[in-house]
Amino acid sequence: MNGVSGKYLDVNLSNEKITDYNVPEKWYELFLGGRGIAARIMAEELQGGEKPLGPANLLVFSVGPLQGTNLGGAGRHCVAAKSPKTNSISDSYAGGFFAHELALSGYDGIIVRGKSESPVYLTLVDSEREVKPADDLWGKTTYETESILKERYEGSRVSSIGPAGENKVYFSCIINDMGRAAGRPGFGAVMGSKNLKAVVVRGSRDKDYYDKEKFSKVRKDFTRKLADEEGQEFGKYGTAGGVLGLNETGILPTENFRRGEFEGAEQISGERLYEDYLVERDTCTGCPVRCKRVVKTKFLDEEVDGAGPEYETVAALGSLILNDDLSAILLANKKCNEYGIDTISAGVTIAYAMEAHEKGYLDAPDGLDLSWGKAETVIGLIDKIGKGEGFGNLLAKGIQSIEGELGTNFAQQIKGQELPMHDPRGKKGFGLSYATSPRGATHVEGMHDTVFESNETASELGLGEKYDRLSLKDKAKLAKVYEDLMSFTNSAITCRFTTFNRAGDRYNYPELREGLNALTGRSIGPEEMLEIGERGLLLLKLLSFREGYVREDDDLTDRLKSRLPSGGSRGEGLPQEDLDAMREEYYELRGLEEEWVSKEKLKELGMEELDL
Repeated sequence: MNGVSGKYLDVNLSNEKITDYNVPEKWYELFLGGRGIAARIMAEELQGGEKPLGPANLLVFSVGPLQGTNLGGAGRHCVAAKSPKTNSISDSYAGGFFAHELALSGYDGIIVRGKSESPVYLTLVDSEREVKPADDLWGKTTYETESILKERYEGSRVSSIGPAGENKVYFSCIINDMGRAAGRPGFGAVMGSKNLKAVVVRGSRDKDYYDKEKFSKVRKDFTRKLADEEGQEFGKYGTAGGVLGLNETGILPTENFRRGEFEGAEQISGERLYEDYLVERDTCTGCPVRCKRVVKTKFLDEEVDGAGPEYETVAALGSLILNDDLSAILLANKKCNEYGIDTISAGVTIAYAMEAHEKGYLDAPDGLDLSWGKAETVIGLIDKIGKGEGFGNLLAKGIQSIEGELGTNFAQQIKGQELPMHDPRGKKGFGLSYATSPRGATHVEGMHDTVFESNETASELGLGEKYDRLSLKDKAKLAKVYEDLMSFTNSAITCRFTTFNRAGDRYNYPELREGLNALTGRSIGPEEMLEIGERGLLLLKLLSFREGYVREDDDLTDRLKSRLPSGGSRGEGLPQEDLDAMREEYYELRGLEEEWVSKEKLKELGMEELDL
C-alpha cells in the first residue's frame, strides 16, 4: 500500500537495542494505520497480564497514512500502551506537528520496550536513531524539556513528560508542541516507568503517493472547504464555544456531576475566552481552522502566556468544581501542561476531593481550602500533584484507588477512567458508549446523540431520520455506527472536527476517502470504512477481555443512573434497566458474547486467525 513506510522503529530501552519492526501488509489492509496498527502490534507482542508500569509493557507512537501530507486535520498521532488506569490496552491522540515529522522519518511509528536504568531520551532525527542520557532533563517541565531539545535538534518536534510522569501520577500525560496532550490513559506514567523523558523526531523523506497530482487537488479542495465560514466560526471560539449550549441543554457537568447547569457558565464560556483572553489562534499541521487558543493573563501573580484550554479543560477545572474564574482556569491549564497532567482527570479528581471533604471523608491539607469553587485551591492541588508533595501523592493514585480506601460511592469514573465533560443523562446513547468502551469513559469516540438530531445526517451511513437525544430508540445502532466511524478516523488519523463536526453540517468522509485513494491507491467505500473502524475497536475490546473484563464491567456510576435535578434535561437519568436494554442490543449488533467476540463476527471482519 502506498503512503505508508511498512515498518516501525523498535527500541528496547533495557539493552538500548534499536531495530526495525516490519508490519505485515495484511495488517494495513485490515486496520489501515494509526490506532488499528498500534492495537495489532500490542495484540501480537503482549501476552496479557503485564503490569502497566512494568518493563514488559509497550509504548507505541503511531501515525496513519495521512500524516506527513499536510492535509487539514491530519496533524495528529496516536499513542498506545497498557493503561495504569484501566489495566488494559488503550490509546490517546494529540494534535500539533509531531505527527508530521514522525510520518516523514521513514517509519510509521515507534515501539518502546523495556526500561532504562537511568533517564534517557530517544532521537529519530533523519538518519540518527539513538538512546541518549537525559539526567540533565529529569525533573524539568515539559516546556523546559521541549525548549532544550528543540535547540539541540533544529527543526525537530518533541514529545515529553514532566515531573508528573516521572512521579508516575496515574493521570499524567505526554505533551508535545507546548500544550498538545496525549492525555487520558496515564501514558505519562508509562513513559516515566521506562525512564524515558522524551522522544525527538525530525523527518525529511517524502511520502510515497499513488497519484500525487490528484492528492494535491484533493488537499487544496479540502482545505478550501475547511476554511469556509462555518469552519472559521468554529475556529473563532474553539471547542470552548460549546459551554453555553451544553449549559442550556442541562448537561454541562457541574459540582461533580450533581447538576448539569452552572450559574457561572458565561464567565467561563468560549465567547468570554475569545473576548478577554485570546491573543492569537494556533493550529495543527496543514489545518486552516485554527481552533487552538493562545492566551494571556495573570493569576496569583503568575503569568500565563501561551496555549489556552479546550472545552473539556474549561468545564473540568470550571463548572465541575464551581469555579467561574477563567484566569485561574488558564493558569491551571498551563501548570497541567508543564507538569504533564491530564486536565480532565485533574478536574474530576479535585471535584471528588471537594465532595469528599464536604461529606467528612477527607481533611483539607495545610494551607488549602477544599470548599467548592476555591480557585486558589485548584492551583495549589495541581502543584502538589505535579511535584509529588504531601496531599498530592494521595490524589495522584487516581480516584478509583482513593474511593477504595475511603469507602465512598461518588467517584465519577468508568473502568478507572475519569468521566469527560459530557453528562450522558441528556445524551442517552452517549451513556452506552461510556459504559461499553474498552478505554473507559471516553468523549472523542463516544456517540454524541446531539449529532443525530439533524435531518441532514449523511445518507451513506444508513441513518436517514432525526433522532431524539433523550430517547432510547435505535441508540445501540447509532452508537455502533458512530463508534466505528470514529475508530476509522483514529486509524486514518484525522481530527473529528474537520470530518464530522456538529449535527450534519460537516461530513467530509467522501472527500477524505478520495484523498486516501490518491495517496494509497486503495479505494475504500462507506461499508469498508466502517469495517476498518470496527476491527480496531473490537480488537481493543478483545484485549480488555483478555485482561479479565466481563460484561458487568460495562456499567455507569450510580450518579449517572439518578435523575438530573434541574436545567434543560431536568428529570432525565439512565436507570439500570434502560442501560441494560441498550447494552443487550449493542452486544448483539457487535457480535459480543459474554467475554469474547463471536467466531462469526471475527470471520466477517477477516480476523478469524487472530491468536489471543
